[in-house]
Amino acid sequence: MTTTAEPLLPTVRPSRFDRWWTRVTADPARLRLWSWLAPTLITLLAAALRLWNLGHPHSLVFDETYYVKDAWSQWLLGYAATWPESADAQFAAGDTDIFTTDGSFVVHPPLGKYLIGLGMALFGADSSFGWRIAAALFGTATVLLLYFVARSLTGSIVFASVASGLMAVDGLAIVMSRVSLLDIFLTFFTLLACWFVVLDRRRHLDRLAALVALRRGADADPDTRVPWGPVLWNRPWLLAAGAAAGAATAVKWSGVWVLAALGLYVVVTDALARRRAGVWYWPMDAVRQGLVAFVLLVPIAAVVYLGSWIGWLTTDGGYGRHALDGRAGSGSFSWLPLALQNLVKYHETIYGSMAGMKTPHSYASPAWQWPFLVRPTSMYANVTTDGQAGCTGGANGCLEVLYSMPNPLLWYASVIAAVYLIYRFIVARDWRPALVLVGIAATWLPWLLYPERTIFQFYTIVIWPFLLLALTFALRDLARGGTGAPDPVRRLAGQRVVLVFLAVTLLLSAFWYPLWSGMQVPYDFYRLHNWMQGWV
Repeated sequence: MTTTAEPLLPTVRPSRFDRWWTRVTADPARLRLWSWLAPTLITLLAAALRLWNLGHPHSLVFDETYYVKDAWSQWLLGYAATWPESADAQFAAGDTDIFTTDGSFVVHPPLGKYLIGLGMALFGADSSFGWRIAAALFGTATVLLLYFVARSLTGSIVFASVASGLMAVDGLAIVMSRVSLLDIFLTFFTLLACWFVVLDRRRHLDRLAALVALRRGADADPDTRVPWGPVLWNRPWLLAAGAAAGAATAVKWSGVWVLAALGLYVVVTDALARRRAGVWYWPMDAVRQGLVAFVLLVPIAAVVYLGSWIGWLTTDGGYGRHALDGRAGSGSFSWLPLALQNLVKYHETIYGSMAGMKTPHSYASPAWQWPFLVRPTSMYANVTTDGQAGCTGGANGCLEVLYSMPNPLLWYASVIAAVYLIYRFIVARDWRPALVLVGIAATWLPWLLYPERTIFQFYTIVIWPFLLLALTFALRDLARGGTGAPDPVRRLAGQRVVLVFLAVTLLLSAFWYPLWSGMQVPYDFYRLHNWMQGWV
């Protein structure tokens, strides 16, 4: 009789990281220290990169010309007002109250502009720091929030630090936190809604399993099925997720796709959990719980959204505020109060304008191009000649630029990681990759429905946290030596690859940071960054 000996794994000394982390996890006090020290240091780094020289340039860059002025008039009047032609220079010079009392047609809801207006009220409407401080703070908070989301998904301080640390030093996240546009607020509330769903899932599924087991009985066979599971209303985190998704929608309408996607995710995961718990009629049982989830998610989102319009509703000067006066009383919404009928009419006008927005723009980039990073958006550029304004760039002069360019290594690696995560989900059927993929789908796929609409690469800031989460999952698998049986050699090699990747990422971020922060650089240095034809 012959026997086959099991192959022996090679003896490999654990890496320095593994030895250090083993010592940390063995000491509860040190583990607690790192659990708050890591996110604190990363958040401080993110704040420094976003707040340094935030007031430069002291001019309205890119779409700040709309949002900053609208934010200030809305803060003072309750609604966005019109401004004189060519008001940007006067506004930057300190003439901040030259708006009229006539309502201005704006296509985005008011919440983001209220947040911008708050910063201006605190630091002065004539301060470019005041214009941008809200975006910078929300951008910094998004980095910290990503840490919490990644920690909840991976259970790892290390990889939560990797995810948030990469966002802290990335150019797209930095630039969108240094300009007063709406997208960073949308990103924050979208990610917040996803975090609340994670917290709800952890609490809800434990209670569901316990209650199903209670219905089965302590003496029953664990494989015995019960006809129906419980319908659970006490889900405060789901209410919070609805409120956060409502806030995202109150910044930009694209937040409603996040609300819909998270709702579907909650219903599907609950259905699968009921099947695993042994509920016989789990599809219909999930429908019952799904109706409850709808009640918990959607009404609170609608209340938050409608609340963002309170200034428009309680004043008389907003655009379209009295559009139906004297004509109301018929139509699908005639049962609503007149003010709300006017708001519905305004929304119809907004949708028609947004859906048909086809204005040519040199930096326009349709959604199908986004994974390839074909055309990043330059927010600001100012050319100076040698000897002017401190320029020492030689014959080609100098350039100041705010370029919403992600770290290219991070971007392409994250896109590849998202494809890898699809494969991992198909193989493992894990809810954690599923949530990340839902986030990517909800923030990217809807834009593919409008191939002719004028949109930009910087819209991907909302997708960016989910792409970085996908990259974090891929790096974690690589650092563990793959997803198969433990292999010390592969683990050590994987950790070395991850460390090299992170080191190169930091070097590239340092190389690109002058173009992300409006620093004056020689024009020849700027040209070193034009790696592709569209990167200008």
